[in-house]
Amino acid sequence: MGAVYDVIVAGVGASGSAVACELARRGSRVLGLDRFSVPNDRSSHHGLTRIIRLAYFEGAAYVPFVRRAHELWRRLERDTGESILTVTGSLDAGPPGSANIESAAASCRVNGLDHEVLDGGAIGRRFPGYAVPADWRGVYQPDGGFLASEAAVAAHAGLARRFGAEIRTGERVLGWEPKGDGVAVRTEAGTYEAGHLVVSAGPWVADLVPELKRNLVPLRQVVCWFEIADPDAFAPSRFPVFVVENEEGTQFYGFPEWGAPGFKIGCHYHLREATDPDALDRTLHARDEDLLRSCVARFFPAANGRVLDHRACIYTNAPDEDFVIDRLPGFPQVVVASACSGHGFKFAPAVGEAVADLVGQGRSRHDLDRFRLSRLPSHA
Repeated sequence: MGAVYDVIVAGVGASGSAVACELARRGSRVLGLDRFSVPNDRSSHHGLTRIIRLAYFEGAAYVPFVRRAHELWRRLERDTGESILTVTGSLDAGPPGSANIESAAASCRVNGLDHEVLDGGAIGRRFPGYAVPADWRGVYQPDGGFLASEAAVAAHAGLARRFGAEIRTGERVLGWEPKGDGVAVRTEAGTYEAGHLVVSAGPWVADLVPELKRNLVPLRQVVCWFEIADPDAFAPSRFPVFVVENEEGTQFYGFPEWGAPGFKIGCHYHLREATDPDALDRTLHARDEDLLRSCVARFFPAANGRVLDHRACIYTNAPDEDFVIDRLPGFPQVVVASACSGHGFKFAPAVGEAVADLVGQGRSRHDLDRFRLSRLPSHA
């Protein structure tokens, strides 16, 4: 039997690294376990960057949570000396009548966020990399930007170690069982005991909590970097991160040129291809490029060059596209923090704070009602 810990964190990716860091900051004896390296290119946090936006069309209730995350990303930068968050502003744009654009504007109004509502012509004049139709509308919010995703995971994990956490990589968690009021966790290397277990295993969460398999579905996600004809128009100082929704309701997202040559773009849910996370297809197929180029050619023509690079990763999706942050029914010593549904990376340090609250006090300062397991059909 291995050492006894206060908390074992199974999965040290975006959420898990933040959870381990926050728990260790508060003085808990933490063991983090990951089957891969930390960070890695096997799950959901690689590919250089992730968007952070406050004009949240997914619902105004998310805004206080992401505002807190924004504060905590800056704290992580101060604590580590790393540059994690780059502010470019964010732009949500779509055709007349787009429900998401209306919701983004409403989120700004309800939460008192600085923002502007622009038509397509104004968007093109201010941000020359964009070429959206003149009758489209966009919500520009100046505090949005992007996060250096792999650097963020490394920073959280490194800081967790500084606070005393032990993080073991290349060690797969095989299972767990209750042991008294705590847990015993089995890995390929041995068994560890702790008072609490946090399951933050991303697309592998159902391996450890099988009853979630019905509701949490891993999807293949592909992003590409396209060659740019006018690099100045895609510099971070002139090109806000974006979510663009076309007339069919398909949502594309993208970034200024940063960290690697080219214009990085993806499509939310991509082709909706369910995947086995252990057998992810990482090949760039013509269907992948065609989907992304359909947006680039129409709305970002100055970046409609050849594909310079691509990455495949995984979305882990709940049916309602909300997160899962909750104690496991029947096992109050186990907290599940997963199912980011393709929009969760930006919240990672706030998730760390919320989970540390659940572990330490049984409740959180954050409003987690919409993230409860009981909302899912198999837990109703």
